[in-house]
Order: sequence, then C-alpha cells, then structure tokens
Amino acid sequence: MNKTVSINLAGIFFHIDEDAYETLQNYFEAIKTSLQNTEGASEIITDIEARVAELFSERIKTSQQVISNKEVDEIISIMGQPEDYQIDEDPIEEAPKKNNSSNNKRRLFRDPDNSYVGGVSAGFGHYFGIDPLIIRLLWILLIFGAGTGLVLYLILWVLIPAAKTTAEKLSMMGKPINISNIEKKIKEEFGSVKDSLERVKDSVNNGRLNDLGTNIQSKSRSFFEALGDIILLLFNVFIKVIGLIFVIASIIGLIGFFISLLTVGVADIFHFPGLDFADLVNSSGLPLWLVSMLALLITGIPIVFMLFLGLSMLSKRASFFNKYTKFSLLGIWLIAFITLIIFGMKQAADYRVDASVTQQSELPITKMDTLYLEMKGNPIYSKYLHRDTDLNIIYDEANTKRIYGSDLRLIVKSTKDSIATISVEKIALGVNYISAQQRAKDLNYTYEFKNNTLTLDGFFLTDIDHKFRGQNVEVILHLPIGSVLYPDENTYSYHRNSSRYNDILDNGSEEHFLKVAHKSMHCLDCPNLNEH
Repeated sequence: MNKTVSINLAGIFFHIDEDAYETLQNYFEAIKTSLQNTEGASEIITDIEARVAELFSERIKTSQQVISNKEVDEIISIMGQPEDYQIDEDPIEEAPKKNNSSNNKRRLFRDPDNSYVGGVSAGFGHYFGIDPLIIRLLWILLIFGAGTGLVLYLILWVLIPAAKTTAEKLSMMGKPINISNIEKKIKEEFGSVKDSLERVKDSVNNGRLNDLGTNIQSKSRSFFEALGDIILLLFNVFIKVIGLIFVIASIIGLIGFFISLLTVGVADIFHFPGLDFADLVNSSGLPLWLVSMLALLITGIPIVFMLFLGLSMLSKRASFFNKYTKFSLLGIWLIAFITLIIFGMKQAADYRVDASVTQQSELPITKMDTLYLEMKGNPIYSKYLHRDTDLNIIYDEANTKRIYGSDLRLIVKSTKDSIATISVEKIALGVNYISAQQRAKDLNYTYEFKNNTLTLDGFFLTDIDHKFRGQNVEVILHLPIGSVLYPDENTYSYHRNSSRYNDILDNGSEEHFLKVAHKSMHCLDCPNLNEH
C-alpha cells in the first residue's frame, strides 16, 4: 500500500502518491538548479508550478483522486526536462514537437499588456492571428455606424478573462507552455521593464517627456481598467443575487413538490378515504404513486440543477456533480419524461370521443293545461340543490360507492304540436364511440310526472368504474303554444343558458305563470304585465 501526501501547488490542493511526489520534487529541484543566476528565476518557477497545477487539474476527475507516477510522467513529458533547453541569453529553442503538439491551440484572453482600453482587440488579434489594428477599426465602425459596438465591447470586456499569468499569455499566442517558453516570456517581460525604466531615465535627464503617446496610453488604460473593475464588480454582485434567488426558489420548489407529490403517492398506497378521487381521473394504467414519482423526477431534477447552479454562482469553488452524475440524471429525466408522455397520451385518449344517448317521452300537457315544474335533490348525496359541473364520490343507500353529478341543463322550448314532450340526453366521453356511449347509457337519471307537476332530479348517478369522464345530462322540455308553465324558484341555476340554446324560459321568471307563445313566453301574473 503506497502512502499519499497532500500538496499545495499554485494555491490548489492535490493528493499525490509518495513516489510520484518524490519524482515531482526532483523535477522542480532540477528546474531550480538550471535557473540559478537567471534573471526572474522565481517568477519562472511560479509560472511553471501554475502550469503543472493546471495540467494536473485537467487529468483528475474528482478532488479525492490520487495523482500517480503516470500523471507526473505525462506532465514532465509535456513541460520538458530542464536539460532539454539552453538556459542562457541566446534564443531558446522550442521543446520537442511531440510533447507540445497538444498545447498549440490558442485560447481567447484579453491582452492587458498591449491594450488601449481593455485588451479585447489585442486578444482577438492573437486569437485570429491578425493585426489588432484591424479589430480596433472594426470597433470604430460598430460604435459610430451600427451603434452597438460600445455595449458589445463592454460585454466582451466582462466575459473574456485577462491573460495574467505567463501560461495564459503563451496560450493566448498559441505557443507551447513549457519551460523554454515560460523562461523566454519572463525574460522578455523583464527586458521590457528595463527598457521602460531606461526611457524614463533618459526623459528625466533630458528634461522632457519623449513618450507622450505611451503616457496617454498608460493613463487611458488605467482609467478604463478601473471602469472595467467597477463593471466586473457589479456583474459579480448581479450573479450572486441571481444565484441566491435560484437557491431560495429551488429549495421552496423542492419542499412543495415533495410534500404534495409524496402525500398523493402515500395516500394511494394506503388508500386513505377521500383521496381516491385521483383513480377516477387516471386511466393511464400506472398506479398513482408511480405517476407521483415520475412527476417528482421530471420537475425535481431541473430544480436540483437550478439549486446547484445557484450554489455555483454563489461560490465558484463549489463542485457538486461530475459529468457521469449529470448524464445519469439527464438519462433518468428523459426516461421519466418519455414514460409520462406515453401514458399521458393514453390518458388524453380516454377523453377523445363524446357520445350521447337520448330518451324522449310525451307528457299529457295540452295548450289548455298548466304545467308545474320543479327540481328535486337528495339530502343523502348533497345538501345543495343547484347546477355544478364538478363530479363527486358519494355512498348511496346501499353503502355503495357511486359517482354523483349535478351538471344538468334545463331547456324549455315551444312547439306547434298538440302535446308536450320531454327529451333526456345523457352525454359522456371515452376512448372511442362505443365506450363513450356505454358510459352515457349507464347514467342513472329519473323524473316524475304527477298531477300536472313535473319533478326533475337535480342530479344523476353512475358506477365508480366509469370514472370522471365529463358526464352530464341535458333535459329539453317542448311545450305546446298556448300552454302555461309555472317554474319553481329552485329551477333557476339549471336553466341559466346562453342564447345559442334558444331557451324561452328566462332567469328571473320563476314563481310566475308564463304562457307559451311562438319562441317566447308571456307573464300572466307579473305586476306590470311585462312580456318575457
């Protein structure tokens, strides 16, 4: 069993095998030895360590993974051995191509060392291999031509990171990130600093400022860098606020979904009384608890992702999912979504077709008669007597579970026939016409005619097996012209119809004697003798 040690490399913690640690330590010692008496040696070593840490991070999948000799050898092969390079003032040769071919891909950074504003143009120049002056001319055209250049530049300034480390600068220029190029870049920067100091010294000694353009560039750069820092700060604050909103909203959403869906699922498993109404709607063939779990997965997984996205926005160091976990959750979500879609289509199919069954009978009412019309309820089923489109579960006199509904529409029309008729149309939905017609036929609805009084049930019943499928009843009463109708006040809610039904019994006419005319009625006992 090999020992492991924890190391801090460029501010990042790694777990490394003891043998691999000795190899890496010897490698760094060899680099330090080769850089003795070299100007900027400490900066070179710091950048080499940062590059090695970056390569390690690319090769480990989790923070707990241990780095072995294999990874260390790969890094050394990419970076190159110190003896592979000529460490002196002469131009430094590139590392062997086989070690660096994978690192020549350019990355997009802002170049603050060659910037006039934020380094965006210089960065694009390096990335596309063209003169930054061409990019700057394009910005001028966008700013003064289309008018969108300034906003776009500020957005890119915020989103594109600046090349700060030597490794980032080499990556920006598409050069291999190895010991040779890191040392060369550091020496160039030190040489640039020396040249600047010499120019300042000459300007002071000569009593004049020769590099006016350089000073203007430096001042403008400082101003815009400060402006950029302010914009970046505001952008980071905005991201933090959005992240906090995501976290709070996702936590509330998860709590709500767990409580509601698990409550329904547990109620289905244990069959709590009063909560079995969902079975009367569900025709997918899936048990309610499974539907609840699928719905929880479909809605819960995106909320979980939103939660961890918010946490990541609050803390960039937070890492909650590796790619395997993400793809696994995505696969589970897709399976749950497809399953619900398939069974949802099956559920919707059970509402596809409507059918009706009509029963028509004569009533012994002529143009010389008066018909008294009233509704009747059943206090065992409901204490209310009014029209309602909802369906409910009740227990009848035999203690049998039934479906109770009061979606009953009453329509009164005139007829030239000599005798009155009553039509009862029962309506239901189904997956096909046969099943819908059978549901309609099995609706239990009754009425009674006695002593010129027509008593209509204000409700209907059906078997629990027929489920909730839009069952309703329509009663059409045809009265001969010249007959008189006296509607009870409890008929009010049942004949509240729109004009398309051609109902001649107006709301508010209850408790009055109404004489039937052609497509209308006349009130016989209204105080002002108004016609209705």
